[in-house]
Amino acid sequence: MNKIKFVKGLNKLAFAIVFALIGPFIIQQAFQNQNHRLYIYILVLGLIIAAFSIALGFLGISNLVSSLLDDSKNKTDS
Repeated sequence: MNKIKFVKGLNKLAFAIVFALIGPFIIQQAFQNQNHRLYIYILVLGLIIAAFSIALGFLGISNLVSSLLDDSKNKTDS
């Protein structure tokens, strides 16, 4: 198990969870203020944050899986 890659994966997942909470909140606030002149910009910002959260989650899971299953590097180190 590559511990450095594992910790990086956990960090990415932690940030993904934070952005997964912030993104829908911003989207919901944008829909509550549809008559405001900045409505479309706030909505787009919320959608970008939500999409970034999904991408960061996939990258975090990918790092976790590769750190747990990739033993070829650890065998050559010892």
